[in-house]
Amino acid sequence: MSSSEPTAPAALGLGSVLAVALCTLWLAVVGHLDLYINPRYAVFTVVLAAVAVPAAVAGLVVVARGHAHAHGGTEADDLHGGRPGGAGRRVRAVLGGTAALVTIGVTVAMLVLPPATLSARTARQRSVDAATLSNATGAQGVSLLGSDAVDTSDYGVKDWAALIRQSTDTSALVGKRVELSGFVVPAGDGSFTLTRFVISCCAVDAQPVGLGVTTTDAVPDADRWVTVRGSLVANPDQSAAARIVVKASSVRQIAQPSDPYEY
Repeated sequence: MSSSEPTAPAALGLGSVLAVALCTLWLAVVGHLDLYINPRYAVFTVVLAAVAVPAAVAGLVVVARGHAHAHGGTEADDLHGGRPGGAGRRVRAVLGGTAALVTIGVTVAMLVLPPATLSARTARQRSVDAATLSNATGAQGVSLLGSDAVDTSDYGVKDWAALIRQSTDTSALVGKRVELSGFVVPAGDGSFTLTRFVISCCAVDAQPVGLGVTTTDAVPDADRWVTVRGSLVANPDQSAAARIVVKASSVRQIAQPSDPYEY
């Protein structure tokens, strides 16, 4: 068996690295990288991608030269098993070509198709309305409300969800005014959960957090982005796990923000 056999897998592997690195750099240039990873890892990721591009190109050049050198053998090499038979080469060519097309297809899809955020269906699958929302609700820097001196104007859905679940006495939260944006996960009782996905590392580990919202208006469709204004009240449903919900004074539909995640 000659050393030329690993050429196709090696070239495919290096080509895949090159494709992923180029896609990463492209996402960074167009400002969509934060739809896939936490912004705090953006610089590190871009640097690695920038290093991977010339490294992958250099590797492809070395593989190509080695392949050309290996094909300098004679016909006798084929007859004595120095190189694989024609059938074997054809099988490897088909498999390599298929894998290359898949890699190219994924690359083109990432560059051409608009990035999509996670949906209401995903939020339901990951238990957005559960009493415990994994580590996503462990919002750091969220102060428990002990007085009116605590500034909650910058609190997002994640912060309020964390505060509600960390508070042993939620009576101090009742009456607090909120203005929050997120997407709609409808409930079966004419209410909905105002939801955001929280990314710790990347979109794969995104966890949904949400606040129940009651409204006298019609509940918007699932996945619609809205801004809710209202106040925190005790949950009318005493059997529900969430003790506090938002009683909406207005629910206004908005466009999806450029950065739909919380971190």
